[in-house]
Amino acid sequence: MKRTLTTLFSVFILIPLLSVVAQDRNRGYVALRAPQPVETGERIEVREFFWYGCPHCYSLEPAVERWLKRKPPNVAFVRTPATSPRWLIHAQAYYAFEALGALERTHAALFRAMHEQNRRLGDETALAEFAAEQGIDPAKFRAAFNSFGVRTKVEKAKQINAAYQVTSVPMFAVDGKYVTSAAMTGGEAGLLAALDQLVQKAARERPAKPNGGK
Repeated sequence: MKRTLTTLFSVFILIPLLSVVAQDRNRGYVALRAPQPVETGERIEVREFFWYGCPHCYSLEPAVERWLKRKPPNVAFVRTPATSPRWLIHAQAYYAFEALGALERTHAALFRAMHEQNRRLGDETALAEFAAEQGIDPAKFRAAFNSFGVRTKVEKAKQINAAYQVTSVPMFAVDGKYVTSAAMTGGEAGLLAALDQLVQKAARERPAKPNGGK
């Protein structure tokens, strides 16, 4: 049964990419046919697509955190919540907590609440109660949750999700050009190795700076 679920997960995460990538699964990643713009300037962008309700995202989170502690200095890590209809409320919560400067407190805690405590947290009221448990004024959370700024960020996340055709998570994009996942690489260790490899590859492919980068 476990093998069947793993196979299904691998299939589900690859199907949405078929129309937008040049297939190269043997190397544990795929190259986008149409590279996407990055938001990180001179640093290599590593973008994670995730959903708080996703058990695979939750189980992968410790490995991601370990990788972040040793990532090269030329890498900028960006999280983008997935925005399919059933996931959208948690994307809105993510940006609300970001607006309140509370992500460091809430990101792992929200994963734990949903997967260790089996809490649904699927509406504004439940999320406001969760916010209060993290020491955040629930009224301030509600104000941020319904703010124009947060809704604008959610709309931008929708556009990014659409550009990458994200329908399954977790998924990682490197410098807008390459996509990888634990399903493609055979597990956490393979994923982290692929991220290292793709960061180096993307750095080599960046245009050389004038005058030797001075």
